[in-house]
Amino acid sequence: MTSAARTAPGPDRDQALRLDPAAPRPTRTARLLATADRHRADLLAGLLFTLLAGWLTHGLWPAPGQRVLALNAADQTLYEWFLAVDSRALLGDFSLLTDRLNAPDGVNLMANTTVIALGVLLAPVTWAFGAPVTFALLAAGNLAGTAVAWYLLFTRTLRARRLAAGLGAALCGFGPGMVSQSNGHLHMTAQWLVPVIVWLVIRLLRAADPAGRPAGPDRWRLASSAVGLAAAVTAQLFIGEEVLFLTAVTLLVMTLAYGLTDRALLRRALPAFGGGMMVATGLALLVLAYPLWYQFAGPQGVADGMFSPDYFSADLASWSTLSPQSVLGSAAASRLTTGPAEYNTFLGWPLLLVTAACALWLGRRPLVVACVAGALVMGALSLGPEVIVAGERTGLPAPYALLAGVPVVDGALPMRFALAVLPLVGTVLTLAVDRALAASGRARRLVPLAVGAALLTVFPTPLPTTDRPALPEFVTAGHWRQCVRPGGVLVPVPAATPADPWPMRWATAADAAFGMPEGFFIGSYGRDGSAAMGTYKRPTSALLADIAKRGVPAAVGDEQRRQAARDIQFWGASCVALTDDAPHAETLRRTLEQLFGPGTRVADAWTWRF
Repeated sequence: MTSAARTAPGPDRDQALRLDPAAPRPTRTARLLATADRHRADLLAGLLFTLLAGWLTHGLWPAPGQRVLALNAADQTLYEWFLAVDSRALLGDFSLLTDRLNAPDGVNLMANTTVIALGVLLAPVTWAFGAPVTFALLAAGNLAGTAVAWYLLFTRTLRARRLAAGLGAALCGFGPGMVSQSNGHLHMTAQWLVPVIVWLVIRLLRAADPAGRPAGPDRWRLASSAVGLAAAVTAQLFIGEEVLFLTAVTLLVMTLAYGLTDRALLRRALPAFGGGMMVATGLALLVLAYPLWYQFAGPQGVADGMFSPDYFSADLASWSTLSPQSVLGSAAASRLTTGPAEYNTFLGWPLLLVTAACALWLGRRPLVVACVAGALVMGALSLGPEVIVAGERTGLPAPYALLAGVPVVDGALPMRFALAVLPLVGTVLTLAVDRALAASGRARRLVPLAVGAALLTVFPTPLPTTDRPALPEFVTAGHWRQCVRPGGVLVPVPAATPADPWPMRWATAADAAFGMPEGFFIGSYGRDGSAAMGTYKRPTSALLADIAKRGVPAAVGDEQRRQAARDIQFWGASCVALTDDAPHAETLRRTLEQLFGPGTRVADAWTWRF
């Protein structure tokens, strides 16, 4: 044995020094492709939402600067001006009281729906391509982004199947209220942070629940959720304060309903959850205390609402009616609301019945109960102070009447409470379809088919658009610089008003480089400093506006000339400009010459410098 062992071959020592060839490291492209493959279903959902949003807003493309929303061009004009003003933050030329409108008093941006965060975030786009392009991107992006955010919440937090989450998220992002609000109301459709806020509240609740944790609540997750919630709330306030208010009211109702349904969880988690919410509130107020004070008590600030809740109340019959902006809707239904941007309640009988059936089928699950309670409360508040049915006032008081006289709260438009119903209905439908897909038998096919059919009844049509009136060469070619220095005040004739804000497009095209008197905004010009739309006219602007409207020359004497000089001084104006496209331009020119003397011709405008 010993001899044989000596003659047997031993291991090759050189082999020990040889290393196996290293596996090739995946390239960045390969890693990205692998990640995309793992999430291909999610990416497909996002692509479909983006394509749908692009199709709905395709009337603004490929040239947003030449197209405008046909149903609400005035609000689009206002928001493009907001975006131009917000973009000046890149130059350090930004203040919560802007001097680029309503000279010399200015406009309180916090008291207006100025989407400051969006304007600053997309300022490079505005500077490079113009505010109309930024507006068109946001009109589409808000719809797609909101749907994607709800889809992620449903799949990641509720663990819903992708088909179920996609159907529910589609309603959240493209429901009747969202599509109608896209007619000019960027602050109402920018809801993609709402699912983030909801997720952080859920995360905070789960961290506060000590069940299964011997050491008690997860303090790290509690703290991080509170900080994240404060950050999300702060950002949403500078995007759309009204959406934040509706979210807070809805979550409050849902929390109460959820707690009453699951009292064991309420007893276990309430102390830590309440503490976390207090921390989040305190952190948010540290940042928001000054902006909120500025909004309500600062220069040009307003503490009340200017819109009548009796007028902006939802008609009870509108809930069972399909939106005129749905494929199956009728234009005749528009009589049940105040305008094409407020089809907030038009869900129709099919969707209402399917949602109710799904809620009953799901039973007394705490989340279902919370969603139903939230939908009923927000739906009831949308009816305003008095129930209206098919345009007729019934005399029956509605729950919103309880809010009458409550500061700030009573300034909310009642019919917009209905916007909070969309994600609640979407959540119920998601839960129902997800349960059906996990079941066997008839429910597996019947529930998804019923939900899909109900959603098809509210499938939206593209936003109507029309050609945008061309701007004068005086503005587009930069000739205005010969008339007014950057930062100075230019007086267009006639001046912009809430009813006719079109001259504000001059300032938008010039990136808000100059100020203007009067205009379209919310300010403190109502009785006793209450909120009002726009401001009162100076005598000279009133005189010129009357000529532009009627085409009748005005008598101009020494008193009118002295008043015109006083108005120019009041505005701090450097220049008055009358372009050839102004109504009754020749009559206005003769009047201006009587007031200020001979004008100077600059491109397609007559100008008077001071």
